[in-house]
Amino acid sequence: MSAETYRDAWGIPHLRADTAAGLARAQGRVTARDRAWQLEVERHRAQGTSASFLGPGALSWDRLARRARLADTARRCFTALEAKDPETAAWVRAYVDGVNEGLAETPEDGPAPEFARTGLVPGRWEPWTPLGVWLATHLLFAGFPAKLWREHITAHLGPEAVALFAADGPGTAGSNGWLVGGERTTTGRALIAGDPHRYIEDPGVYQQIHLSCPEFDVVGLAVPGVPGIAHFGHTGTVAWAITNAMADYQDLYRERLRRTGAGVEALGPDGTWRRAARHTETVEVAGEPGERESVKVVEVVEVEVIETDRGPVIAGGPEGLDDGTPAALSLRHPPRVTADLGFGALLPLLRARTVADVDRALDAWTEPVNVVQA
Repeated sequence: MSAETYRDAWGIPHLRADTAAGLARAQGRVTARDRAWQLEVERHRAQGTSASFLGPGALSWDRLARRARLADTARRCFTALEAKDPETAAWVRAYVDGVNEGLAETPEDGPAPEFARTGLVPGRWEPWTPLGVWLATHLLFAGFPAKLWREHITAHLGPEAVALFAADGPGTAGSNGWLVGGERTTTGRALIAGDPHRYIEDPGVYQQIHLSCPEFDVVGLAVPGVPGIAHFGHTGTVAWAITNAMADYQDLYRERLRRTGAGVEALGPDGTWRRAARHTETVEVAGEPGERESVKVVEVVEVEVIETDRGPVIAGGPEGLDDGTPAALSLRHPPRVTADLGFGALLPLLRARTVADVDRALDAWTEPVNVVQA
């Protein structure tokens, strides 16, 4: 299984392989070479272990990742993918193999400076890690943070102030997509554009890349840590741009929890107390960057993880919130319920030749999105 990598004048990788699996492996390898530190950061975010090298500032995310059960959900989704779509699961495994190969190599110009400053060594990726990266990247893109914000404004300023401080709705958030038909362009060809409202990061959340094998030849923007080209791609005969639709597909529930000798119980909608799943995890926290020359764990924090029939409890607990407010909130969202993150759409997108092909591929997409295609 051979693979070739060519870089153009801008350093953009152009990959060619004999098979789709070989190409995925090559993509993982080149991504590890180009974005090793970014991959390490994203792996830790998915696992809820960022504070182990970033320090106390990352502890709040690690708490959320553990309580929301991101890693466990990603594992579930990969297990379901193996059963439902073994071809895509094997393709993801090939990408992970490439990532691990690339991370194990020593770059000619040495490791990324962040590794040198922290003393970290890149960790090994598991087959489910790309799904964890995808989930961690998109968890806060949906509606539940805005719901919490509206609740906060209502509690402190009253319901009439919600509109003044809205973080969602028309003109406040979301992404844009445009399509101009060929009859309106000088070339006679359609023009599409996607405007994802992403945070400005260095390196960015996308990676420009060209993927080619006998089955397909695609250029576009990949998400480092995820195989294929999901959001913005061009196969030569069809192109697509996918942006966030800001739809409401996450539910928050106010839970009533109580401790018993056997653990924790949650009050159900029928008035019956039922035992909730509960366990404790530990989060390692490194010292502040100014206090260390390399990573050194100075604190271990326990995180209580509770899951009711509605979903994982992401805030509060039997004793309420950290400030003493008597509340517990659980999150119910599709990946936790269906064990599906939409990875079944990724290979069909690469193989698409027509708008109808893109439509069929997106039947497997699981999040509400805006799509322009031509």
